[in-house]
Amino acid sequence: MILVTRLNKASQFYVNEDMIEFIEETPDTIITLNTGKKVTVSESAIEVIERARAEKIKQMRAVQLV
Repeated sequence: MILVTRLNKASQFYVNEDMIEFIEETPDTIITLNTGKKVTVSESAIEVIERARAEKIKQMRAVQLV
């Protein structure tokens, strides 16, 4: 799960990076989940991608330790 911030910066929430289908910048960053749900966040697309990638690396390392 990756932490993102709502566009209004009032709150943060977690998104399951495995559920991300695609990310758009229009110029706001819109994350579309594989359920069809869309969420608009204040982070850039690159930031979301980097967080998702870091989470995947962390998960892969944890599996290797088992």
